[in-house]
Amino acid sequence: MKGIASWVTRYDHSLIQLVNCHWKCRWLDWLMPRITHLGGPTATIGFLLAWYLFMPKEFKTWAVEGVIALAGSHLIVRVLKMLMPRIRPYLRLEHLHTFPNPLTDYSFPSGHTTAAFSVAMTFILHSTVFMAILLPYAIIVGFSRMYLALHYPTDVLIGTCLGSAFAVGSVYLFQVI
Repeated sequence: MKGIASWVTRYDHSLIQLVNCHWKCRWLDWLMPRITHLGGPTATIGFLLAWYLFMPKEFKTWAVEGVIALAGSHLIVRVLKMLMPRIRPYLRLEHLHTFPNPLTDYSFPSGHTTAAFSVAMTFILHSTVFMAILLPYAIIVGFSRMYLALHYPTDVLIGTCLGSAFAVGSVYLFQVI
């Protein structure tokens, strides 16, 4: 078990260095701090609220399912951050580039990635038409979290799994009811 943990740590450190240091450029330095907010509460809740308010009646339940997936996954993220307090990469690894106003709470798992995937997958499960827009959106939010040195790749991977699982559960719940 120690060997696996050691391998995961080495993988996390080398991949975060690749994304944060080797891919660093002026264009991404400008873009990633803006993209990352698309996984935050204002963007995700705002999208779901707008969908609910402005879409025809037969599509409103998608927003309700998205809210349930978002709320449920966020609750698990909060619990995991308390149970598994992992220091953010930029606080642990000296050579990483930081950006203005970095977060100081724990990094595991990525809440922004979880939120982006919980909303994106809810809509993708209803119509694959959304896959071309929402899947890249969620992936880029996860990438931005690593680029900004706020999360390790495993934080983002677990956030992806959590958000997707809660989306599947929420959509399934509404199909059963």
